[in-house]
Amino acid sequence: MANKPQIRTNSSALIAMIADEDTITGFLLAGVGNVDLRRNTNYLIVDSKTTVKQIEEAFKEFTTREDIAIVLISQYVANMIRFVVDSYNKPIPAILEIPSKDHPYDPAHDSVLSRVKYLFNTESVASGRR
Repeated sequence: MANKPQIRTNSSALIAMIADEDTITGFLLAGVGNVDLRRNTNYLIVDSKTTVKQIEEAFKEFTTREDIAIVLISQYVANMIRFVVDSYNKPIPAILEIPSKDHPYDPAHDSVLSRVKYLFNTESVASGRR
């Protein structure tokens, strides 16, 4: 085990999470969690005491960090800051809305899915296909 190669931190990327406690716990048990030297984590647990401002700040922090490649956000949490999620347009980190135990996935509210549908509708109209 001592000869096992170490992953270089400057070339690896993290998954950030903004979700309820059960969802975050599942991902932490899978090994997705990270705490850096400054005690900054790559997740935010959203509960009844979490304010919209805290969620928005965490989203902005995760989308500007260089070490994060994907941000997983529960869809019901994304709905709380929908204006911020919809205005985000960078490819990296990618934003993926996921269901939670108490709130099922609703494709009508998924910003990525709505953008994809818009692109396909625009392409089919431009090419004459319906």
